[in-house]
Amino acid sequence: MPKIRARDPKLDALHRRRCLNPHPNRVADPLFASTDFFDARDLVQVKYEMVRRVRVDRQAISRSAKAFGFSRPAFYQADAAMARGGIGALLPKKRGPRRAHKLSAEVVDFLLREQQEDASLRSPQLAHRLREHFGIVVHPRSIERALSRQEKKRR
Repeated sequence: MPKIRARDPKLDALHRRRCLNPHPNRVADPLFASTDFFDARDLVQVKYEMVRRVRVDRQAISRSAKAFGFSRPAFYQADAAMARGGIGALLPKKRGPRRAHKLSAEVVDFLLREQQEDASLRSPQLAHRLREHFGIVVHPRSIERALSRQEKKRR
């Protein structure tokens, strides 16, 4: 009979927030081995301690970066992030586009006009017309979402 492992709520939370250190085994700093308070799986805590070691304890950058499992460029990025926005700036940012960058207001207006002229047009046909008119390739599902957002705005 297979063993059932209990889920670790902290591990789940770190993963959900994209703060799970992908290489906790690389953290060699003695603090992370000596107490449960310091958790090598917590990426934000590891980066904070790495920067603090340099800023407060005056440890060499290369030594600190190595002890916390990072490169020197990664140290400089974390240091600059903290200088800009404190510890909160160490939280990973959401990846990917922030908006529908291909579907500008001009493109969505074009789609709406095309649909008004011919209500039978579906997203694959609209995608083809975008490719012909603007030279851009847009997935039909993206078109459906953009048109749905426009419909919600009208209501």
